[in-house]
Amino acid sequence: MINRINPIFRSVLCGASAAFLVTIVSGCSRGRPSEKPPIHVNPNMDIQEKVTVQSANPFFADNSSMRTPVAGTVSRGNLREDTVYYEGKDENGELVRSLPVEVNYKLLLRGQERFDIYCAVCHGPAGEGNGIVTQRGMLPPPTYHDDRMREKSDGHIFDVITNGTGNMKSYKHQVSVADRWAIVAYVRALQRSQHAGYEDLSDIEKARLK
Repeated sequence: MINRINPIFRSVLCGASAAFLVTIVSGCSRGRPSEKPPIHVNPNMDIQEKVTVQSANPFFADNSSMRTPVAGTVSRGNLREDTVYYEGKDENGELVRSLPVEVNYKLLLRGQERFDIYCAVCHGPAGEGNGIVTQRGMLPPPTYHDDRMREKSDGHIFDVITNGTGNMKSYKHQVSVADRWAIVAYVRALQRSQHAGYEDLSDIEKARLK
């Protein structure tokens, strides 16, 4: 009985092994060019009902897939409740007098970099209103170093960068909020550099003047 079964068992085993090898070999051919259409084992993963931007959608009365956001909707990361930081204004809508950020050396370096890129072309590297464009016929902007400009609030300078004034256009799309405050800090440094008095000098610098 055992001798009869063994040949049958061996035949079945050999057949299964051959089928397994064929499967392995055919699997290795994946990625090769083929004129046959791909086999979708689970078509729901590849073919899904969905709407795309600016596509038609008969579900809505205007036949548009794009919907107007619900009133009061704010995208993630754009709540901006801190009006002092984002608008330069206090709770009463008045421009703030001082920067709402810590002034340090890193902030001033960033402000100098952004100022040289966006501001110096009109205002000049020292803020005297003699940028390169004024040498090409553009009306010069006011110098930062007269009393009127030195008395302006930090919020005023931030607001001008944000919304523009006179011949100056808005830079709110080119300059981020953080960089606007950095520029304000650097403008203050420029003003201080041009109006420093003896009392502003360090002891070492005062000794050099004697």
